[in-house]
Amino acid sequence: MAAAAAVGVVAGTVLLTPTVGASQEPIVWGPCERPELVLRGAECGKLEVPLNHADPAGAKIKLAVSRIKATVPADQYQGVMLINPGGPGGAGLGLAVLGERVPNGAGKAYDWVGLDPRGVGASEPSLSCDSGYFTYNRPYYVPVSRDLEQTWLDRSKGYAKACEAAGGDLLGHLRTVDTVQDMDLLRAALGEEKLNFYGYSYGSYLGQVYSTLFPERVRRMVLDGVVDPRSVWYQLNLNQDVAFDRNIKIYFDWLAKHDDAYHLGTDGRAIEAGYYAELEKLRQTPAGGVIGPDELADVFLRAAYFVYGWTDLASAYSKYRGAGDIAGIKALWDGINSQKPGSDNSYAMYLGVQCTDAPWPTNWDRWRADNWRIYATAPFETWSNAWYNAPCVHWAGKPGKPIEVDGSKAPPVLLISETLDGATSFEGALEVRDRFPNSALIEGVGGTTHSSSLFGNLCVDNQVADYLATGELPRREPGRVSDSKCDPHPQPTPGVRAASDNAGDWTRTVFRPGHP
Repeated sequence: MAAAAAVGVVAGTVLLTPTVGASQEPIVWGPCERPELVLRGAECGKLEVPLNHADPAGAKIKLAVSRIKATVPADQYQGVMLINPGGPGGAGLGLAVLGERVPNGAGKAYDWVGLDPRGVGASEPSLSCDSGYFTYNRPYYVPVSRDLEQTWLDRSKGYAKACEAAGGDLLGHLRTVDTVQDMDLLRAALGEEKLNFYGYSYGSYLGQVYSTLFPERVRRMVLDGVVDPRSVWYQLNLNQDVAFDRNIKIYFDWLAKHDDAYHLGTDGRAIEAGYYAELEKLRQTPAGGVIGPDELADVFLRAAYFVYGWTDLASAYSKYRGAGDIAGIKALWDGINSQKPGSDNSYAMYLGVQCTDAPWPTNWDRWRADNWRIYATAPFETWSNAWYNAPCVHWAGKPGKPIEVDGSKAPPVLLISETLDGATSFEGALEVRDRFPNSALIEGVGGTTHSSSLFGNLCVDNQVADYLATGELPRREPGRVSDSKCDPHPQPTPGVRAASDNAGDWTRTVFRPGHP
């Protein structure tokens, strides 16, 4: 298993392949602290890796790792399954429990390994810059005046500078390729020749890059909510603005269909107009002094991501519109935000990765023109998304060049996407399918839910189980199309709680206010 470090060239970028094998220190396992891991008898530890993979003898950082071991006889063991929940910035330590969600017991043959990537969660160091950045009643997202625009520019620059002070040298080593190299060192530390990987959302991009750099070390890989590698990351965010505007209209139409339950009206366009009127009203007078237009927009964004929670949001919004009761809206917003120390870790690390994975425009005039152009026809998320990413204009970490994703040497990989996924487009999934000739794509036809596997859609989940059990994929169809079609996660029925509604904790893990 031992191999010497090697220098490779990918798309003009010189990369240092990590040393693997006996030289990698094993993980010292011990008890976990998270209740869901303790309940399942998981073990936890820390993996020491170089801060800078080009300087393996230099400064070290520690990554928090969890493991729930396989429960099958040794001759049925399928290896290690590493999970990433997305983000970037999503903490994965608690996700070792995911194996129990695989139908037909197919998950029992794997060691399920959760990882807090570098800078995230329980890993050391963990980046936090300003825990009060997402506070109540922030300045209105839409810069309707130059003063308001300048306020947000100042806030964005201030956050970037706070991260520069807090992050130091770490900010220069947070690119996707750094985490991919960490993944390979984790594989080596676990004594595995090959890695199984389950990546949601941004995790799908980690899988793409790992398969590009280390195709011979991939065994099985599930990529759900597939990032389009052509648009990393500025253009991808602009594309999302259009997609989320489409999806929120679908939600408004659903509200109109269920006027008998929520009493918001029978016409989706009228409900949409009422929503924007409510934003303007809250801009003038925040509800309860705390819920302004940004908070309402953040809560509604969840409905453009997932069908999970549609009924909860509808009930809360109905009570607010009908009786001025903000308790439900506030509870939903509090569920995705916190003022506790370190609570901005996922946001700080989102920026740490995306701002340095690829160059961003440094001329704000470009941002202004692009976002006003898109806002003209897709106003729902555009300026919220712009300000979420605006610290990249001033980010201290030097941007690199994205890896040219090439899955031509990768083994069979399973891809999953719903047709109208707003965060990661179905077109992106088709692009990755083209780049991975041994892959197959499952499509949730007509669905709007992002990264939805292993949450109760048996058509999808049973195919995941079959692949994990045998390595067999759906038959690949000719052309630029999906290979297996399933019904999507269904739109909910008011008053009937679906099994997928229990995905609330999961969606809080991968969801961040103001951005997918």
